[in-house]
Amino acid sequence: MTQTTEAATAVPPQRRTRVHRAWFVAAVTFVTIIGAAAFRSLPGLLFDPLHEEYGWSRGTIGAAVSVNLALYGLTAPFAAALMDRFGIRRIVAAALTVIALGSGLTVWMTAPWQLMLCWGVLVGLGSGSMALAFAATVTNRWFTERRGLVSGILTAASASGQLIFLPLLSWLVEKHDWRPAAVTVALAALAVVPFVWLLLRDHPADVGLAPYGARQFVPKPAPVPGAARRAVGVLLSAVRTGPFWLLAGTFAICGASTNGLIQTHFVPAAHDHGMPVTAAASLLAVIGVFDVAGTIASGWFTDRFEPRRLLAVYYALRGVSLLFLPMLLAPSVHPPMIFFIVFYGLDWVATVPPTLALCREQYGEDSAIVFGWVLASHQVGAAAVAWLGGVARDTFGAYDVVWYASGALCAAAALMALVIRRQPRALLAAA
Repeated sequence: MTQTTEAATAVPPQRRTRVHRAWFVAAVTFVTIIGAAAFRSLPGLLFDPLHEEYGWSRGTIGAAVSVNLALYGLTAPFAAALMDRFGIRRIVAAALTVIALGSGLTVWMTAPWQLMLCWGVLVGLGSGSMALAFAATVTNRWFTERRGLVSGILTAASASGQLIFLPLLSWLVEKHDWRPAAVTVALAALAVVPFVWLLLRDHPADVGLAPYGARQFVPKPAPVPGAARRAVGVLLSAVRTGPFWLLAGTFAICGASTNGLIQTHFVPAAHDHGMPVTAAASLLAVIGVFDVAGTIASGWFTDRFEPRRLLAVYYALRGVSLLFLPMLLAPSVHPPMIFFIVFYGLDWVATVPPTLALCREQYGEDSAIVFGWVLASHQVGAAAVAWLGGVARDTFGAYDVVWYASGALCAAAALMALVIRRQPRALLAAA
């Protein structure tokens, strides 16, 4: 027994480096998520081109986007379990390849079901494996300190991808049609695959290191068989607890008010008011700039303040800003709109670090998979609004009712965050 304990805790000989290898793994993860984020920049730019070329309704196009967003979330917990079974590198490389395949095939589509299959199913499944559960897995394996900061940085990677690709894609759509933009997304996803395969490592033990901040070596766990069974088992256990439903509910509203609403419908809504597509897309890119700063700051705050209160503040401020948006849309960009973009960007996914921290606090070793299921609710909320927003535009001729309803939902999320119970200190210390 003593020999077994010593073998588990002894730190093997390791090269001393000034920078821990965990930070290089985090950097590769950051770049990988940036590459995968390219596809997320495109759906909001496709509504008008596909409507004009094929005559498809915005509700039909929104339905394909909603399938994409739903699968993005529903795939995440299974992907987290598959990473425990087959390793991070294999799953992420396969996911990027599927994204490239789905985006590339859209250039030959001629019917709505093909849009649903390529952009909805294939890109949705691939991107779901590249979701924030991937970032949670890397953070949990490679870091025992600075987890809030690292989760904030990796979350910000998605916004950085939007910042890089959105202006380029909007220019391609306006000047050269939407097909070159789809090909660009496919090539961007494929370009990241070699970096993942050559530079990413599954566990610190693979290179003879302890996790960053750990005081003893942590052996690499054996592959966990039955990935799907484990993902479902963790869900069945989590749904018996109240905090899961509150976290899932608040995160569903988060997805509804970001990916489903602003990312999908802001460009066509601004275009309805006479704003050029490139100008509206540039405003979304600016959201990406401030999202990076806001998310990293949120990670820093999460290491120092109570996550529940942070969530309540974030949702309340987001709701207030959405109530003012219908009054700000105009043919040109003016200072109040810029203020909204900056404010909304700082709050875009600032909710992720405190939500991830609460999952870790409540569910310990299973937190990455639980967060995957919470993320699934995020994407279900996003999918619902992506579809309903298009239906509302077809029905009422405007998006105003969607902005007001989303603002009210954010107020409800703020109240829900405050009633999440905390774990006793003794249990936290044991974990």
